[in-house]
Amino acid sequence: MIQETFPMTVGGDEVPNERTLLTKVESGLMMSGADAVRFLIVHCSATRCDRDYTVEQMLRDHKARGFRTIGYHFYIRKSGIVTQHRRLLEVGAHARSFNRCSIGICYEGGLDGHGNPADTRTLQQKTALLELLWKLHRLFPAALVAGHRDLPGVKKTCPCFDVVDEYSELKHK
Repeated sequence: MIQETFPMTVGGDEVPNERTLLTKVESGLMMSGADAVRFLIVHCSATRCDRDYTVEQMLRDHKARGFRTIGYHFYIRKSGIVTQHRRLLEVGAHARSFNRCSIGICYEGGLDGHGNPADTRTLQQKTALLELLWKLHRLFPAALVAGHRDLPGVKKTCPCFDVVDEYSELKHK
């Protein structure tokens, strides 16, 4: 799962404490600081629940779309395994107009066996997502939790469940 003790390694760099993690800024690829994170945005991979969608497949697909790497900060497999693909304050490529102020979290699935939008999260994914959101909420307490579909101008069903309702307790703690 996700290491939550310091020192920790983020993007290949050892980070001695939480404050260093939140204040490390590199021009261009990084957000301006911890206060810049206004949203924790949940996505689905829009893949069928009866098929695997590996990290390698996602990397290939994102590179084919012109991204330098996977656009999400975190990916949650059906098994509940969480992988990190961008540093916490690194600008993502997951929600146009919101990439410089959000952390992107994607879970594997979102489509039923016929290709229709559905909440296909496994119990392991639900547990891992909740745990990850709480950890991120502690780091970025002012950030709102939202689904991709909840953002202005988005005409998608992603992530195929009501994030705002399911995680409403996060904005009040």
